[in-house]
Amino acid sequence: MAGKRSKPQTRFVLVIGGDEFLNVQQVRDCRDEAAKSDPEAEIIELDASEASRYDFDEAVSPSLLSTSSIVIIRHIQNADDALVDTMVDYCASMAKGSSEASGTVIAQHDGGQKGKRIIDRLAKAGAEKKDIPDLKRADAKLNFVIQCFERRNRRVDPAAAQQLVAVLGEKTGELAAMCEQLCFDFGDNPIGLDLVNQYLTGNAEVTGFAVADAALAGKDAKAIIDMRAAVAQGTDPIALVGALAMKLRTLAKASAVRSGSISQAEAKTNPWVLRNATRQLSGWTSDGLSRCIQMLAWADEQNKTNGGDPMYALERSIELISHKGRMSV
Repeated sequence: MAGKRSKPQTRFVLVIGGDEFLNVQQVRDCRDEAAKSDPEAEIIELDASEASRYDFDEAVSPSLLSTSSIVIIRHIQNADDALVDTMVDYCASMAKGSSEASGTVIAQHDGGQKGKRIIDRLAKAGAEKKDIPDLKRADAKLNFVIQCFERRNRRVDPAAAQQLVAVLGEKTGELAAMCEQLCFDFGDNPIGLDLVNQYLTGNAEVTGFAVADAALAGKDAKAIIDMRAAVAQGTDPIALVGALAMKLRTLAKASAVRSGSISQAEAKTNPWVLRNATRQLSGWTSDGLSRCIQMLAWADEQNKTNGGDPMYALERSIELISHKGRMSV
C-alpha cells in the first residue's frame, strides 16, 4: 500500500533584475522545478502593478482545484504597501514552517532602485534571493555563450563564441536559441567558427565582419566579391560600412594601448578583442589608419545621399584598408 504523499516543500523565491531574458528564464526554471516537485499544484500568475493583497491571499490559499499553488507575481517593484505587507507576512510564515503556508511563491523584480525596500523586506523575512547578471560586459556575454554549450555537455571554440557575441550579443534570447540550435543540429565538439558563420550567413553584421576581416588580411579581391554578393542579396551597404568602421576603431584603440597613449581600461574594449586587433597591427601606421577612417566617412556619406555611389565608395574603402592605408585615393 502506498504511503501518504508528503507535503510539498514550501519556498519563496525572489528573482531580481539583470538581463531581461535571463530574468524571465530564471522565473520559468523556478516554476518548472516547483511543478516537477508538486505536479498537482495550481499555477497562478499575478501582476503586482494591478494585484491587491486579496488577490495574493486567494492565490496562495487552497482551492477546489488544488491544495497547493505555484504563484508567480511579476513586477513586485510596483506593489502597493498592503500587498507588500501581505507578501512579507506570508514569506515569514513560510520561513517558520507554518502549516498554513504551502507551495511556491516566485516574486519577480525588474531591477533598478525602485522597490529596493521591498526586496530588503522580503529577504529579511526569509525569501531566497536570485540576483540575475546583466550581461552588459562583453566578457559576461562570452561566458554566457560558453555556459550555454556547457549545460548541454558541449564545447565551443573561442573564436566561434566571440563571433556569436559580436553578432547577437545585444539579443540574449536569440543568442541562447542559436547556441541550442547549433548543439541540436551538429555533433561537432567543439562547435567551430565555420559552423557558426554558416548559420549566421544571412546576418548583415556577420557579412560585414567577414568583409572587414578579408580586407584587413589584405585580401581585397575576396572582400570586394563578398561585399558585392552581400549587397546583391539585400544587405544594406550601410551595415558593411559600419562593420569596417568598427574594425578600424578597434585597431586604433589597440594601437593607442600598445603605444601607451591610453590604458586598456580606458579603451573600454574586451581584452580578447584588443588582443586580436593588436595581432593585426603589423604594417599599419597612424597616417594609414587616419586615411582609411576618412575614406569610410566618405563612403558613409555616399550611402546616405541620393547622388552618391555607395558601391564605388565601398570598393575604394576596401582597397585602401587592404593596403593598410598606403594606396593613393
